[in-house]
Amino acid sequence: MKVIVLIPAAGIGKRMQAGVNKQYLQLGGMPIVGRTISLFQDAPCIDDIYVITPEQEIPYCRTEVVERYGFTKVRGIVPGGRERQHSVLNGLRAIDGTEEDAVILIHDGVRPFINQHILEHAVTTAREYDGALVAVPAKDTVKVVVEGIVRDTPPRESIWLAQTPQAFRYGVIRAAHEMADAEGFLGTDDASLVERMGREVHIVLGDYRNIKITTPEDLLLAEAFLNR
Repeated sequence: MKVIVLIPAAGIGKRMQAGVNKQYLQLGGMPIVGRTISLFQDAPCIDDIYVITPEQEIPYCRTEVVERYGFTKVRGIVPGGRERQHSVLNGLRAIDGTEEDAVILIHDGVRPFINQHILEHAVTTAREYDGALVAVPAKDTVKVVVEGIVRDTPPRESIWLAQTPQAFRYGVIRAAHEMADAEGFLGTDDASLVERMGREVHIVLGDYRNIKITTPEDLLLAEAFLNR
C-alpha cells in the first residue's frame, strides 16, 4: 500500500519578519523546507513526496531545494491556494487516481524535527482507522475566553496540541476536503474536516520538539535543537 506525503509550504510567513518566505530561511545551512523534505526522503516507509508552494516559487523550489539536494522521492511541486486548506486540496487533486487505501501524510513544510518512529506509527494508525493525528498533551492550563472574560477552564488532561503529520487513507481525506470545499467550510486543520464527516481520528503521541517554525524565536529554538 503506497504512502504519499503532501508538504504544504505555501505560507508567506509574516510573523517571521524576514525578507524571504519562512520555508526558505536557512537552518543549519539548508532551507527549512529542505530539512523537512529530507526526513521523508530518508524514511523507508515513504514512497512519494509532493511539495505545495506558491506558483511563482515553483522554479526556485525545484532548482534550489529539490534538485540541489537530490530529493529523488519528490514526484511533483504543486501550486498552492489562497489558504492552507486550499493548498492541501490542490495536492490531493494532483494525485488523482491514487488508490483509495493509499496512506496520505500531510506535514507542515516548516516542521523539520519529526522522528521516524512517529512517522511509522502515524502510517500504521491511518491504515487501521479513519485518521491519525500526531499531538502532544497540553502542559499549561487552557482558558476559554469571550470578549476578554474567562468563561470556562476545560480539564487539562482532555486538551491536546495538534501537530503534523496528520495521516489518512486517500479516499477519506479526499472526500473530507471536497465536501468542505463544496460547502465553503474552512477548518483549522485537516483532521477537523474528517471529524465533521463523523469519522474517528486517533491520537498518535507526538514530540514537543516537533515545532512549527513561524517566529524568530522558533528559529532560535530550532537552531538549538539542531546543534544538539
